Amino acid sequence: MKKLYSSVTGVDQGSIQLFSDFEDEGEMWSGTGERERWMPVEFSEPFKGIPSVFITLELLDLHSGANHRTVTVAENISETGFDAILRTWGDTRIARARAAWIAIGEVKGDEDWDIDYGS
Repeated sequence: MKKLYSSVTGVDQGSIQLFSDFEDEGEMWSGTGERERWMPVEFSEPFKGIPSVFITLELLDLHSGANHRTVTVAENISETGFDAILRTWGDTRIARARAAWIAIGEVKGDEDWDIDYGS
């Protein structure tokens, strides 16, 4: 469990189009085997530490004749953003995908001071 010690908790959220491959026969639509797409996401302002990030598929447009195999994760999480990643494999054919995300963590408050002690 992550414990927040700040008096100010920030919540940021958004929705991102991961890809749309059916129009140009992109690899998620026409390929087979292991495939991956990632999209960098930047928070609206930095967190004080690494926030907790939840990501889920908001839209998944699949070919009806193939198996549905997907993994959606947030990786490389930092104070300023993360990478949204969708992975698939086998004969899964994905035309397009969109993800929704939410980040929760400590943020600087109006009462927080930045002290520069010099070099």
